[in-house]
Amino acid sequence: MTKTVKNITINALDTRLDVSGSHDELKELAETFNSMLDRIQRSYEQQNQFVSDASHELRTPIAVIQGYANLLDRWGKNDQSVLEESVGSIKTEAENMKELIEKLLFLARGDKGVQKIDMEKFPLNELIDEIIKETKLIDAGHDITTNHCESISIYADRKLIKEALRVFVDNSIKYTPQGGKIIINCYSLKSEAVLTIQDTGVGIPKGDLPYIFNRFYRADKSRTKQTGGTGLGLAIARWIILKHNGTIEVESTVNEGTRIIIFLPL
Repeated sequence: MTKTVKNITINALDTRLDVSGSHDELKELAETFNSMLDRIQRSYEQQNQFVSDASHELRTPIAVIQGYANLLDRWGKNDQSVLEESVGSIKTEAENMKELIEKLLFLARGDKGVQKIDMEKFPLNELIDEIIKETKLIDAGHDITTNHCESISIYADRKLIKEALRVFVDNSIKYTPQGGKIIINCYSLKSEAVLTIQDTGVGIPKGDLPYIFNRFYRADKSRTKQTGGTGLGLAIARWIILKHNGTIEVESTVNEGTRIIIFLPL
């Protein structure tokens, strides 16, 4: 056992102690150690995947900015149309990078346990009315409304809860065709506040549902360029809800729509 443990390195995390011939307290120790190695290996693989995905996401905007900068350097400075197109694209990609980095920093602070949470009591129904009003100002192509929103107050970080709800609403907008409906409701159930965001969008395939809250995961890879986004929004929303001792359920049918159900302590 000692020899095996000494030989375990970051490059050989799949090594495990042999417990087949043990039937005493050493077997229990070995099983506990193997279980710990399983957790370490999963965390290490997740970290590697996270770094790889983040690098991939940053590579595209950097390449676009570099391409337009080279274009301007060669001859674009003297062509007004090329100049305007280049500057516009560089600004857009820089904004995309800024958004991605801010989300990565948010998740990093969350992982380290240093993300600030300011708890206060506030009316949840008023927050939903605010989100609906703001969304209508920036999106006139969907019917965004509520048909049942009780007067409920919760003790939470208002800013973070709003950010989480915005993620779900923005996703509904992205994946719901023009003219579709998005309904946001809230009500109390026993000791919990229940929020629902329901849309008439394209839905999520059943096989993708278990993974939609994973960082950088996109259920519909073919629509990535069309819909934009970093694949981090749902991961951030889930972190916020879990930090408030809440839970999330997702119901979805392809070509019919998706329903997000959020439970928060009253």
